[in-house]
Amino acid sequence: MTSDREKAKRRIRELVDLISYHDTKYYVEDNPEISDYEYDLLVKELSELEESHPDLVLPDSPTQRVSGKPLEEFPQVEHMVSMLSLDNSYSAEELREFDTRVRKWLGGGRPEYVVELKIDGLGIALMYESGSLTRGATRGDGRVGEDVTSNIKTIRSIPLRLKPEGGLRTVEVRGEVYMPTEGLRKLNREREEAGEPPFANPRNAAAGSIRQLDPKIAASRPLEAFFYTLSYSKDPMPVTHGDSLERMRKAGLRTSPHTRRFDSIEKVLEHIGSWEAKREELGYEIDGMVIKVDSLAQQARLGSTAKNPRWAVAYKYPPKQMTTRLLDIQVQVGRTGTLTPVAVLEPVQVGGVTVSHATLHNEDEIKRKGVKIGDHVLIERAGEVIPQVVKPIVEKRTGKEREFRMPQTCPVCGSKAVREEGEAARRCVNASCPAQVKERLIHFCSRDAMDIEGVGPALIDQLVDKGLVSDASDLYRLRKDDLLSLEGIAEKSSQNILGAIAASTDRDFDRVVFALGIRHVGKATATALAEEMGDMDKLSSARIEELAGIEGIGQIVGSAIRDFMDDPRNRALLDKLRRAGLKMEGVRRATGPLSGKTFLFTGEMGSMPRSEAEAAVQALGGRVSATVTKATDYVVVGKDPGSKLEKARASNKKILDEDEFLRIVGKK
Repeated sequence: MTSDREKAKRRIRELVDLISYHDTKYYVEDNPEISDYEYDLLVKELSELEESHPDLVLPDSPTQRVSGKPLEEFPQVEHMVSMLSLDNSYSAEELREFDTRVRKWLGGGRPEYVVELKIDGLGIALMYESGSLTRGATRGDGRVGEDVTSNIKTIRSIPLRLKPEGGLRTVEVRGEVYMPTEGLRKLNREREEAGEPPFANPRNAAAGSIRQLDPKIAASRPLEAFFYTLSYSKDPMPVTHGDSLERMRKAGLRTSPHTRRFDSIEKVLEHIGSWEAKREELGYEIDGMVIKVDSLAQQARLGSTAKNPRWAVAYKYPPKQMTTRLLDIQVQVGRTGTLTPVAVLEPVQVGGVTVSHATLHNEDEIKRKGVKIGDHVLIERAGEVIPQVVKPIVEKRTGKEREFRMPQTCPVCGSKAVREEGEAARRCVNASCPAQVKERLIHFCSRDAMDIEGVGPALIDQLVDKGLVSDASDLYRLRKDDLLSLEGIAEKSSQNILGAIAASTDRDFDRVVFALGIRHVGKATATALAEEMGDMDKLSSARIEELAGIEGIGQIVGSAIRDFMDDPRNRALLDKLRRAGLKMEGVRRATGPLSGKTFLFTGEMGSMPRSEAEAAVQALGGRVSATVTKATDYVVVGKDPGSKLEKARASNKKILDEDEFLRIVGKK
């Protein structure tokens, strides 16, 4: 008679294989066969069986994607086969020369070529042993890379176990980890809300995410991967590169659907030309095409130099880069006092957009790049995100260029600019600095904060310059005559502005917390604080340890909150905002069938606005969260969900589609 343990062991194996199958259908093939709810039931059953039988947990179980403990450093590992870099070509003539060399070295004949998209990300090498993922490493110097297995496992499009259909067991495969452009935009918005510097391009974002010592951070990032080479196999290799890709695909490894085979270099060139405009439609960055000899026997005959294979070449599209002159470096002051150097450029067209300013990040970055005022510089608009200065063109220097020195005082108010130990940025210490005041007011009035329509940067400039407003509370004391004294403000617009300011007093407590502009406190953190603390009195008196204990906050954010609350000027501001009528406590939750349950929404609801859906949850006693935490019970997914869905899946949260949610709240 079969024991319960044996039944559990068999069922765990069945569930792991079944969930892996559905992961492939969802993340690799974009062709799901079951609903999120059915998928969640499978994961829940597996989790419960593993909890009852922890010794039966399989290494390729989806519950093992995110390890719990951050690493102290990444170990060094040697690749099975060296990861050589590719020779680059930039013209049709150079590709024809490549073809001529290949045919000459092969002794004549016309080799077939496979042409692949050149993904702009981070190169990786994965080792599978007996079909199970055992190691993931970065390229490093080509021979030795960093072991980033714990972070690689968090990427849902990478299988933890290969499907047997591909016939691949003990193999090393090469691929590229990348971040989709929309994922980068969302991530950068979240970073800016939290007072963190945005990533300049998808490549940097992917590399920075994979090299996080804490795998939970990597798991929260919208990373994906494509695979393009079978570099080693313990079993006999396929005959062609195209066959290798097909076997990798059958094994569950995500390969590009845009790979093509051609029998002449002229057809290759035609294909490359057709993609130059189409690449903008991909949703991820490519910087060219890779052309490979298809026959693996011919690849072996062609061999490699010390650095590059002779059987492959990269064709690089004209990059989204241009050279222009750096006319000046100006220093901008943000709402938290951060001094940021900004390059003032001779205007130039880059990727169809006129660029006249670019970020230089901080003084260390300027020193590292060796940029001087007056330099000709290479600027890049990669990923259509943030223009940045890549490097100076030192060959064009005339000797008239000037070193830039970061000011020791604020360029706006003249107060001391301090650089604290361990930080890259300098900060103005004067909280009353007009530049900081303006930036804080812009943040306070922004859509995700108090959402005061009509009060934008231009109006705020006038209000501060004329001395009508020195902090957010002054907005609530403005009169019609004050506004009519400003340029461009007439009777009707003054009434609209005053009405919008008055209406903002009805914003919820979490938005008030976010509007304060506390360093490191983004929208999601503000919501967590509002839910955990309940009111401003408790928040303003909370100890660092108490704050740091809230899910997703930690010591650094806790210290920043405590510093803000300890400043007498901020305490005075809170008192004035309270008197102005802003909500200083959360809405007391109703009791009902959803009491004790926390919902998170991601994506656009079709049947009702999200605010109405959240209100339905709260009316039944439930809570609404803006971020995935341990306390999250349900994640409601609408159209075009964001990265929260990935985090929810990684955390094994229950996923509801809109119909399932409507049934729960009695709307269907």
